[in-house]
Amino acid sequence: MDYRQKLQAYLDQEIRVIQSLDLDAVNSVMNVLEEARLSNRHIFICGNGGSAATASHYCCDFNKGVSETQEQKYHFECLNDNIPTMMAVANDISYDEIFRFPLRNKMTPSDILIGISGSGNSRNVVNAMEYAKSIGGTTIAIVGYSGGRLREIADHCIHVQIDHMQIAEDLHMILDHMMMSVLSQQ
Repeated sequence: MDYRQKLQAYLDQEIRVIQSLDLDAVNSVMNVLEEARLSNRHIFICGNGGSAATASHYCCDFNKGVSETQEQKYHFECLNDNIPTMMAVANDISYDEIFRFPLRNKMTPSDILIGISGSGNSRNVVNAMEYAKSIGGTTIAIVGYSGGRLREIADHCIHVQIDHMQIAEDLHMILDHMMMSVLSQQ
């Protein structure tokens, strides 16, 4: 089998989406994150499936990668990394509450929540964002497709405009590495 034509079509589509990124939105989010670092605020992040892996990766890259070169450190916490708590909440309450529940115990109005969702409609991420907004927290959505509910309610949004989950998720990781690379060089 010769897959090269299909591989090239995937790459061509990815390149078009990369070139369409709204750098003003990315810059805005970076400024919110840097302001949080400099004022010692907590940043919570969450997602499902591939977006959960991306959320964990952001947490690592900012807590270690960026913070390694900064006197004041980032305080990222990935809500989907505590599997026992997630499973207890899912089992005893509802899967839709797995991110909101820990935020009720930890988040203050000065903190930030980043919700990552390909569709922008993951109910548990939406619930967490609605809670963060209800207490006066700052919210950031990183989404694909139409952006869904998260795009509608977030204070800041980076929208990867494509109806293709893998390319949206690819770009969510590119955004992490792009922001981390720039911020770690300051």
